[in-house]
Amino acid sequence: MSADTATTRPARPPATSWPWILMYHSVADPADDPYGITVAPARLDLQLARLRALGLTGVGVDTLLRAHARGRAQGLVGLTFDDGYADFTEAALPVLRRHGCTATLFVLPGRLGGDNVWDARGPRKPLLDERGIRAAASAGTEIASHGLYHVDLTAVDDAVLSEETTRSREWLRELTGEEPAGFCYPYGTVDARVADAVRAAGYAYACAIRPPAALTGAYALPRTHVSHADRAARLGLKRLRHRLGL
Repeated sequence: MSADTATTRPARPPATSWPWILMYHSVADPADDPYGITVAPARLDLQLARLRALGLTGVGVDTLLRAHARGRAQGLVGLTFDDGYADFTEAALPVLRRHGCTATLFVLPGRLGGDNVWDARGPRKPLLDERGIRAAASAGTEIASHGLYHVDLTAVDDAVLSEETTRSREWLRELTGEEPAGFCYPYGTVDARVADAVRAAGYAYACAIRPPAALTGAYALPRTHVSHADRAARLGLKRLRHRLGL
């Protein structure tokens, strides 16, 4: 990135100007979960019920951002599920349907039908295969890219970065018949070089977790992590923190 580009990058607006986006991963038994990324189906049910009680409907990020651009995102919250675990279709989809919600599923086309080999301490969890991803898409889920293999993109060279962003988009288009609009940075890590590569690959947006202030925007959207420990009060507090920009 040139010095001119760096100096003209827009400053981060107040956090309240960005829609609220929640980050989930696996929906299963959370008993063996050293990373705190697994939510039981019953807990997801309670969380979505709480969101509905707050007047919020969960939608995919592309839908959320389109509504936001028209000034019609009030009453919507983004729901994202990272990694493409097989339990999404088995456990998450029925709960989403029950509450009239949809979501974005960030998948790894380079690991279709594999498992979460990148999680050294956690149990092996199967990932969706092609049939599972198509089933999720048919159910109204937005399918988006998480890269090919779940690697830290800030630590790879330009050739690998291009493969992870561009090739994963091509594979998903071939798989679903749709151009994926979204990308999600593995581990939530992003810098200017990586964000620029995602933009150049043709994506409309990208999700991070807590991106650097100077990068926050359409290609580094902040998200709120949701865990099994989040009951109604904690979820309400997280919403308040988002609205206050904390």
